[in-house]
Amino acid sequence: MSRLFETPSEKASENLSAREMASDPARLAPEFSLDQRRTLLLIAHQAILSVLERRPSPEVPPLPPGLSDPRGVFTTLYLRCGLPGDRAGDLWRRLRGCVGYAVPIAPLYRAVAETARAAAFEDSRFLPVTNEEAPELEVSLSVLSRLFPIHPEAVRVGRHGLVISRGARRGLLLPQVAVEHGWDRETFLEQTCRKAGLPLDAWRKAATVEAFTADVFSDADVELPL
Repeated sequence: MSRLFETPSEKASENLSAREMASDPARLAPEFSLDQRRTLLLIAHQAILSVLERRPSPEVPPLPPGLSDPRGVFTTLYLRCGLPGDRAGDLWRRLRGCVGYAVPIAPLYRAVAETARAAAFEDSRFLPVTNEEAPELEVSLSVLSRLFPIHPEAVRVGRHGLVISRGARRGLLLPQVAVEHGWDRETFLEQTCRKAGLPLDAWRKAATVEAFTADVFSDADVELPL
């Protein structure tokens, strides 16, 4: 199963929460209920802890409806960090790993567990997550719709994620990336081409442009007790 590595933002202190992104009128209404979100986030945390504690993967808890359907998903990990002199709770976040499946190749609950473990221990841009870091990890999940062809003029920043491909080259950027960086539509298309290793104007030529939507949520949005 092919995994993709993603970098949501290089400016961790400026990342938007799912709640803030939901205020954008271009965003879709949330697909998953609070109970479903909490269950998926708990599965992600438990998958990481099982590796750190060297124990078998935990049994899957009773699942709310809809979490066994095959879905693409990206799991992004942030490390909550306090700044010197900050008041209690005045935190910033830095990216700690991000891995995902762009296509629905596994039941959602299993895809979350697998991508969470991969983000924590297999993202080659980072050292593996440690026991000391685990309590400060914040998990963000982006559950993807199926890919669909889209005309570049129809791309809506904040609503659509993009996949641009030509031949064996393929690049993916999540919907929140363009929002976090303040990109307009054309810049979003160019940066997805860059991610694929293609010329920035490839989207105007022979490259295939596909889009997806995503339901994005994190620990901070559901106040998950760990």
